[in-house]
Amino acid sequence: MNDMKLCVSLDLPSAEENLALVKQIKDYDVWLKVGFRSFIRDGKAFLESLKAINPNFKIFLDLKLYDIPNTMADAAEEIASFGGLVDMFNVHASAGKRAMKEVMDRIKDVPNKPLVIAVTALTSFDNDEFKAVYNEDIETKATKLAVDTYESGVDGVVCSAFESLDIKKNTSNNFITLCPGIRPFGEEAGDQKRVADIAFSKENLVDFIVVGRPIYKAENPKEVVDNILNNI
Repeated sequence: MNDMKLCVSLDLPSAEENLALVKQIKDYDVWLKVGFRSFIRDGKAFLESLKAINPNFKIFLDLKLYDIPNTMADAAEEIASFGGLVDMFNVHASAGKRAMKEVMDRIKDVPNKPLVIAVTALTSFDNDEFKAVYNEDIETKATKLAVDTYESGVDGVVCSAFESLDIKKNTSNNFITLCPGIRPFGEEAGDQKRVADIAFSKENLVDFIVVGRPIYKAENPKEVVDNILNNI
């Protein structure tokens, strides 16, 4: 990846509201993030509706697969067989190298196979909370998990912008970093603990910035997207 991309979170309470938002930004070169809430409620049909608005939209299905290796690979195969509807999906790096390798092996022959990225540390964690679960500091463990991901043949990681540069140094500049919790122009952090703006993300070679609330809570979402893309 070279140019930083904007990924817009579709986290609104209904499919209708999400689709209304997407229609406002249909002429922009952006990715759309579909998470648990939307996918559980609206399913594959929702992905089809997004592509119907603009077939050039790229969709990131954010389900964070985490299970035994075979079950993860089964789910990955199903996602990859959606006929080009999903351009990227994610797994949890904590599931381990065997699981990640099995996922990549299972979908390797799928035509137009989606990119796969792995979650290192959720951006809602502060260091104490993270340490209680993983027994290590976020930055140390996030990089270790990223190296595991890289060695498993996965395309990249979900991480915070604060870890992006270190992860690339320990893997490759072409290893994707996707960073949620971005507040493009320093907006309120909400429930995210480790947030960054566009300038910081650029400096740290982030490939994808994920932006939700600052766009969908704005009076004019289209204007905010335009502003972000101009700053990228």
